[in-house]
Amino acid sequence: MNAIPQKQTAHKSIIKDLSLAPLGYRKLEWVSQNMPVFNILRKEFAADLPLKGKTIACCLHLEAKTGFLLQTLQTAGANVVACASNPLSTQDDVVAALADSGITVYAIHGENAEEYQRFMEMTLEAKPDAIIDDGADMVTMLHKKHLEQAHHIIGGCEETTTGIVRLKSMDKDGSLLFPMMAVNDAYMKYLFDNRYGTGQSVWDGINRTTNLVVAGKNVVVVGYGWCGKGVSMRALGMGAKVIITEIDPIKANEAIMDGFTVMPMAEAARLGDIFITVTGNINVIRKEHMQVMKNNAIMANAGHFDVEVSKGDLHNLAVSTRVLKNNIEEFVMADGRKLYLLAEGRLVNLAAGDGHPAEVMDLSFSLQALSLLYVIQNRSQLSPQVYNVPQEIDYRVAMLKLQALGVKIDSLTEEQEHYLANWDTNL
Repeated sequence: MNAIPQKQTAHKSIIKDLSLAPLGYRKLEWVSQNMPVFNILRKEFAADLPLKGKTIACCLHLEAKTGFLLQTLQTAGANVVACASNPLSTQDDVVAALADSGITVYAIHGENAEEYQRFMEMTLEAKPDAIIDDGADMVTMLHKKHLEQAHHIIGGCEETTTGIVRLKSMDKDGSLLFPMMAVNDAYMKYLFDNRYGTGQSVWDGINRTTNLVVAGKNVVVVGYGWCGKGVSMRALGMGAKVIITEIDPIKANEAIMDGFTVMPMAEAARLGDIFITVTGNINVIRKEHMQVMKNNAIMANAGHFDVEVSKGDLHNLAVSTRVLKNNIEEFVMADGRKLYLLAEGRLVNLAAGDGHPAEVMDLSFSLQALSLLYVIQNRSQLSPQVYNVPQEIDYRVAMLKLQALGVKIDSLTEEQEHYLANWDTNL
């Protein structure tokens, strides 16, 4: 089966330039060849059409791997409508290919805040049955501005740590109106996507943007969750001296045991050459830190929203600013020091790179698709709350990955199963 749909008539999409579609198709073809698990599911979906008659709204980073996800939902029978979850991660050639293949897309690289909101509104005008969100902006808009429509949503999936934090807050105060699957919390997502995907793609974005050596530099990683672990591990592998800042005493102890130096941000700010935020929180690098940073210190963010580095403080402290090169903005302080912010403080791996490797997103998007089907097929049994991905879905993706790699594993014998299931087994 051809992994990439043949050309169809584009319709009502708002994109930069449809003539970019051929390049977008080639990108989609490349990632499709490196996503074996998703291709197994894609064949099943093409045969069974489990999403036939359903409209799926997606607010995602619109690049090649995500594009292949959207095309696979289309292959499963869905009417797919999409907008961007980040204006700088949109790849206009991929968007053109999606529009050309019959998917409705509202996204242009570099769209402003007003366009971002308007495109999300237009996506919701399709009256979707279910959603796939990245950062929970679409879910939030539904609950703030389209309550009546939210009542008719079957459910959806959320990909990010940031989005799940928002959804759990909504769940806690009783405002969430439909079930959402916390895909980010699945083992086959965060153990691989967050650690190995973020670890590699963040440094890909930083390295291709700055073209500077990492070895020998002090790299400050702000936050030691799974993304922070991945970023730190890759930094160490490139020869950096890694400093971790944390608010969680357990994670701080883990960082120490992993061989990293742990200290407060107030101390790390004086030492760092490169700062990378991966917390999902706001203003973790702010005025008092910027005031003591070294000359030529570089700041980058790998959290979902561009709020982790306080851009307001940076602009207020600067006596002049300029874009030195693509994705590098220079801020000159009153004392002559120069600080640099990459990719406007947005996700550096997507705004200044191509995002996670295809083999990693193969796992994450397989979880996305199967979790979406689970929500739709079990709608009568699910109440409006945040759900963990069922273990059987996690295990299925894990086994399919091993199958794709040609790897076999052991299984329990009947004797072993009996031993584990009975506390009074005679030894």
